[in-house]
Amino acid sequence: MVGRKVAGYRLEGEIGRGGMAVVYRAKDLRLGRTVAVKLLAPELARNEVFRQRFMHESEAAAAIDHPHIIPVFEAGEHEGILFIAMRYVEGGDLRSLINRDGPFPAERAARLALQIGSALDAAHDHDLVHRDVKPGNVLVAAGTDSEHPEHLYLADFGLTKKSLSLSGLTSVGQIVGTLDYAAPEQISGRPLDGRSDQYSLGCVVFEMLAGTPPFRRESNLALLWAQLNDPPPTVREHRPDLPATLDAVVARALAKAPEDRYGSCLQFVAELRAAVALLPGRGDPAGPWRSAGPPTQVVPSVAARSTVPEPPAWAGPVVHPPRW
Repeated sequence: MVGRKVAGYRLEGEIGRGGMAVVYRAKDLRLGRTVAVKLLAPELARNEVFRQRFMHESEAAAAIDHPHIIPVFEAGEHEGILFIAMRYVEGGDLRSLINRDGPFPAERAARLALQIGSALDAAHDHDLVHRDVKPGNVLVAAGTDSEHPEHLYLADFGLTKKSLSLSGLTSVGQIVGTLDYAAPEQISGRPLDGRSDQYSLGCVVFEMLAGTPPFRRESNLALLWAQLNDPPPTVREHRPDLPATLDAVVARALAKAPEDRYGSCLQFVAELRAAVALLPGRGDPAGPWRSAGPPTQVVPSVAARSTVPEPPAWAGPVVHPPRW
């Protein structure tokens, strides 16, 4: 496909491939800019149910003007190929960042979680649930200054697992999303809302802090069972330098029942930031938490004992009305 023109975009090089799509770096021939173009598998384009749902959710994602949601320039069909054109981000993804630098200091993990959480809440306010929050769907660009060295973009709203499951085209593993980050209700086929994305964000935060997702098993069947039934491990099993207060915050986001989680992703992140603010030296590994043993009980909510920092003004969504 390299060199081919698709709806005004010349494909210049492949930059990513998955089971349902291939992503290319492309040149926008109308505006002369570099973009990323995702081409969906041909069998998806032939399914009318998926086609309609894909267009609906792509338009919904494009209507959300938020600094941490990847801008979608265009979505449509060209000669039987479904495509999405979006901002090209040169810098890799959160998966590469964790592989290179993880586990992260608690303050860095909280800073990155704030960016993802604000993007998710903006989508939820627009009645859009992502359903596949994972490090590979978080793109990393250069930040603005030394205090904000990374700028994250949440991607892949148009290709949600709800669309795929409605089309009947995918296997069980693909319907429920990526198993390492899938909420229990997502695996069991129950209705989903923003709290399902919060669970996935909790798994991502756990991995940023511990260097591994909360549940690692030798088979997908064992992983499914663990997500549905096993209590999450504590972060301190991997990071004894962190306090029980932070463990309790992550544990609530990973609650099996949606009603036991936080009311929003930003509430979860606010609690996380408050726990980090209580760390000696703001999470210095040499602090006194290192010698502490694993927590014996869930501690009270951090927000109940301290002032929870408000999210910055830029975290609020700016929503344009959809065009359908």
